[in-house]
Order: sequence, then C-alpha cells, then structure tokens
Amino acid sequence: MAATSKRSKFFDNAKFTLIFLVVFGHIISPLKDQNGILFTLYTAIFLFHMPAFILISGYFAKGYKKKGYFKKSVKKILVPYFIFQIIYSIYYYLIGKEEKLAFDFLHPHWSLWFLLSLFFWNLLLYAFAKLKWLGFGVAIILGMAIGYVEDVGSFLSLSRTFVFFPYFLLGFLLNANQLKRVVRAKYSLPIGFMIIMTTTIFFGMGFPKDAVPWLLGDTSYANMEGLHWSDGLVRLLQYALTLLVVFGFLALIPSTQYKLTKIGERTLYVYLFHGFIIKSIEVIVPDKGLEFLSGNYILLFFLSFLICQILGSYFIKKYTRPLVEFQVKTG
Repeated sequence: MAATSKRSKFFDNAKFTLIFLVVFGHIISPLKDQNGILFTLYTAIFLFHMPAFILISGYFAKGYKKKGYFKKSVKKILVPYFIFQIIYSIYYYLIGKEEKLAFDFLHPHWSLWFLLSLFFWNLLLYAFAKLKWLGFGVAIILGMAIGYVEDVGSFLSLSRTFVFFPYFLLGFLLNANQLKRVVRAKYSLPIGFMIIMTTTIFFGMGFPKDAVPWLLGDTSYANMEGLHWSDGLVRLLQYALTLLVVFGFLALIPSTQYKLTKIGERTLYVYLFHGFIIKSIEVIVPDKGLEFLSGNYILLFFLSFLICQILGSYFIKKYTRPLVEFQVKTG
C-alpha cells in the first residue's frame, strides 16, 4: 500500500469484494427468513459491507477543498441520483411494484439512498473536516442521537446519512500510513480472518431476526423495537463492532492485480443496475423457484458473481456512462 498504484489495487480489490457482497446480500434478502444459513450470511454481510464502502468513499474525499469539487459532486452523485430515481420509478410501475407512476425525489428508491447520502456526506465535510477527530466524536454522537427522532426515516435518507456518516468521516481522517499500520501489521491477516469467522459464528448462534433494522440504519429506535433510553448505547456498541469487522475485512484484502480488480473501478455501475436484475428475478421466478434457489448456495454465489462480471464490464460502462457519470466520452 506504500505506492499509489498498489493502493489503487488494494482499494479496487476491496471495492470488488464489497460490491459482490452487496449483490449477494440483495439476492439472498428475500430468501433469508426461511433459511438459517442465508440469514446468518445476510446479517454478517450487512453489519459491515456498506460501512466499509462508505469508509473507502470518505478516504477518497480528501480533495473536498479543491476548486470544482462541489460542482463535481453534483455532477457525479446528485445528477445520477435524479436520473436513476426516475428510471426506477418507471421500472417499479412497469413490473407492478407501484400502483401509480409517481416521481418522488425526497424518498430514494431501494439502494439509491447511498447516492443521496454520499452527496450529503461530502457537504458535511465542509463543517466536520476542520474539527478533525473531535468532529468524529460529534458525528458518533449525532449518529446515536438521530435514532431518538421518531419520524426520521427514508425522507432525504436522513437516518442513514447521520447513522453512517461516522464511517465516511473516519475514512476521510485516516491517512495511508495509519491505514497501513492497521491492515498490514505483522499479524493482521490471521487476526482479520479470526474477526470475520468469529463474527459470522456469533451471528449464526442467535442474531435476533427483529434486530435486522439496526444493521440497515434507516429508521428510528421507536420504529424498530420501541424506544428505550439505552438504544443510543446499543448503537455505540454497534459502531465499535462494525469498525472492528471492517478493519478485519480490509486486512484480508490483497494488493495484487487480478482480472477482477478492474471491476473495482466500476462498482457504481454494478450498484446502480443490479437492482433491475434482482427485482426482475423476484417478479418472474415463481415461489417454488425461489425455494430451489434458497437451498443452492453455490448457485446463488455464482449468480451474484455473474451479475458483478456483466455489470462491471467495459461494455456496460461504455454504453451507460452518460447515465451513470453524466459523460458521453468513453475510457
């Protein structure tokens, strides 16, 4: 990770692995309640995969003070959000998931919350970056406090924006040497493996089914299980556990160039388009077919892998770049 090229390979490998987990997690989501193994995998994945993605996004937001950064954020993040919000609205109407065709830009469709929150996280840097590690502490407090606001939810993705902002800010604050000391220490590889395995086993032994909303961060404490004064402390514990697993995961990521590393540069394409495939499968495949899928873990794995390969290909990037990056030029 010392050289820029190696850092790039490391992060691209991490992003490819994470986008695979996103796709796999979404594929098994409708199947998890009837299958204990899938439920364990789902909860373990959702504990850390988006926080890790968000931390990496924050790491690459260090140029927020540069001229044109805000304009670039609007073009690269906010404009695609509006475009895909329209596309998903039409798509949901056509497949029968929405009774009326309506365009609501204040409540993001499904995975589009990430784009809206990502835009807000970049804005929040202008206030929090100056505070440095004090700002990180404030972000943690805000992430805990937002859960006490009963009506907070998907509106403008406010809940997730504040719940997940500490990960983004932490990524921003970390420099290359600090990150290297954590994920490339002498025993980081076996420790990382132990962290991931222990977490998965722990979740498999009895993660409460009604606690899944805690992992999603999209609603208030009251809407999850009824408000308790100690809920903020539970979220604080969740932050600690999640960060431990995130760095355990990063310790397992190699810095070597692979064929799949290139897909790590195109994760946004996979993220934005995989919903069309997964939602279509849910609509087209009958219940018996879904039951068959739920028991075939290898098939689910390879289906997720295939989706990542197709949507992360140069071909998809070439012909959808005007929608995703608001650019006509290819590269």
